Amino acid sequence: MTNLSSNSGKNTSGGQLGDATNFVTSTLGNTVGAVGRTVGNVTGAATRGVGDTVTAVTGGYGKPVGNAVGELGTGVQNGLGDVSKGVENAGNWKNK
Repeated sequence: MTNLSSNSGKNTSGGQLGDATNFVTSTLGNTVGAVGRTVGNVTGAATRGVGDTVTAVTGGYGKPVGNAVGELGTGVQNGLGDVSKGVENAGNWKNK
């Protein structure tokens, strides 16, 4: 007798559940990652703007403070960018 059924694993409930789980986690990870990256970009740009304003208003006297504020904004932006990438990778089931 010949077995005419093929079982590729995709048509099983486990395969479908895995596909659905991957879709949900991928979508969630990408969404949260994008929001985090957007917040980081906006915060970084705004903070650098404040730093530039401090430097412009105070001249040479306030330049160290303005630069520090600007660097803080860049650090926040980079940190949130790294976290966002990690969230996206986790949502896509990647190790790195």
